[in-house]
Amino acid sequence: MLQKKFEDVYSKFRLHFYQNLFKKINTREATLTTVEAFSMEIIHYLGRPSVHEFAKIANISSPNAAYKVDRLIRKGYLKKVQSKEDKRKFFLEVTDKYNKYYNLSYAYVADVMDRVYKRFTNSELATMEKVLKVMSEELMPEIENSTET
Repeated sequence: MLQKKFEDVYSKFRLHFYQNLFKKINTREATLTTVEAFSMEIIHYLGRPSVHEFAKIANISSPNAAYKVDRLIRKGYLKKVQSKEDKRKFFLEVTDKYNKYYNLSYAYVADVMDRVYKRFTNSELATMEKVLKVMSEELMPEIENSTET
């Protein structure tokens, strides 16, 4: 029963995102392909990865990753920023254009979290936070390990 409820919550977040995405598509031309949108989500999650780090997490070749990154830069969703410490290294950073796209999904997370804070006691919130922390830090090692370079 718990797994079903977890899947239900996860699916509702995704469904809300897709509803808003289609609403935006109906009012303007879609500018990101599905693969580009997934690529941007990976890059955003990683923070400021290098092209190599993105390629490793996405399980794609470095040339393929470089091609995707170049397309995303041309579309204005991504930029390369040179490292101040090592001028040979560049980091990928999302742009404001992507942040507007990203907020289609995560604005709803904020709305739901506002409702969670109103609905549950401080003790229940602490338990929820503990469970989510354990899930993130201990029970999903494939994700944590894959971000190590």
